Amino acid sequence: MGSRRGQANAVVRWLKRQPPKVKAFLCVVAGMSALVFLRFIVHEHDNLFIAAEACHALGIAVLIYKLTKDKTCAGLSLKSQDLTALFLAVRLYCSFVMEYDIHTLLDSATLASTLWVIYMIRFKLKSNYMEDKDNFAIYYVVVPCALLALLIHPSTSHNILNRISWAFSVYLEAVSVLPQLRLMQNTKIVESFTAHYVFALGVARFLSCAHWVLQVLDTRGRLLTALGYGMWPSMVLLSEIVQTFILADFCYYYVKSLVDGEVVLRLPSGVV
Repeated sequence: MGSRRGQANAVVRWLKRQPPKVKAFLCVVAGMSALVFLRFIVHEHDNLFIAAEACHALGIAVLIYKLTKDKTCAGLSLKSQDLTALFLAVRLYCSFVMEYDIHTLLDSATLASTLWVIYMIRFKLKSNYMEDKDNFAIYYVVVPCALLALLIHPSTSHNILNRISWAFSVYLEAVSVLPQLRLMQNTKIVESFTAHYVFALGVARFLSCAHWVLQVLDTRGRLLTALGYGMWPSMVLLSEIVQTFILADFCYYYVKSLVDGEVVLRLPSGVV
C-alpha cells in the first residue's frame, strides 16, 4: 500500500511540474481514454444518463448528511442550490408534458431533496451561511441562458413554450455550479463534505457528457438529427462538454488531495 501511494505521489509531483498546455493535453487524453473504456464496458449507454442522475442524487445525500449531522451549511452556496432547483423544476415540467419516463421520477426526487437543502440553508442554518462569500450574481447566468433559449431551442412538434423551457433547463444546468465554485474560490479551503458533493457533481457531469458523446458515435451522428435541425443539437452536446470542463479543475485538486491524504481541500488561486 505504501509503495502504491509513493508511486501515486510521484505521478502527482510530475504532473505539477508540467506546463499548462501539457496538463490540458493529458486531461483530454484521460477523458478520451475514459470514454473508450465506458464504450466497451457499458452496452446500454442510456444507463450512463441514469448513473449521472444517481451521482447527483448521491451528492445531495452527502449534503443532507452534512446539514443534519454537523448542523452547519458553511461552505455551501445557496445560489447554486437555487439555480439547481430552477433548472430541475423547468426540466420536470418539460418531462411531464413532453416525455414522461424514469427520468421524471429521478428528477422529482432530486428536486425535492434540493428544496429541502434550500430550506435548511435559508431558515434553519442561516446563522452559519457564508452570504458574503456567496457573491456570484446569478442573473449573469439566468439572463444569458434565457436569451439563448429564445434563440436556439428544439425544432420538434411540441409547443414553442415547452421547447424554449427545455432549452433553458439544458443551458442553466451547464452553469448552475458556478456560484458554488466561486464561493469555494473565495474561501480557498473546502471541507470534506462539500468537496465530496462537488466531486459527485463532477462525476455526474462526466457520465452525462459520456452518454451523449457515445450515443452520437453509436448512431454515427443520427442522434443529432433526431434532436432537430439548426444549431440546437450541437448546443446540447456543447452544454454537456461545458458542464464537464467547468468542474475539471476542481476534480483534479480533489483527487490530488485524496492522494496526499489531506483532510480538507485547498484550492490555489485561479482554479475557478
